[in-house]
Amino acid sequence: MICLICRQADVIYGLTSITFERDEMRLVINKVPANICPSCGEAYVDEDVAMQLLQDAEEMSAAGAMDDVMEYSKV
Repeated sequence: MICLICRQADVIYGLTSITFERDEMRLVINKVPANICPSCGEAYVDEDVAMQLLQDAEEMSAAGAMDDVMEYSKV
């Protein structure tokens, strides 16, 4: 798949970091599997990964976490 942002390169499989911010909460999730553009760095995650990331972010927000860093783990 060619990158939809820069249209300069085909994406390759790798690991990336995703940051969620809401009001004063900030959550960074490292080692997220994604297809990444080697030209511009844009990352594309699969739907199941995106759903897990959103669930993790909601749980951290509900727990009152303000600033946290964690590694991705598929449940």
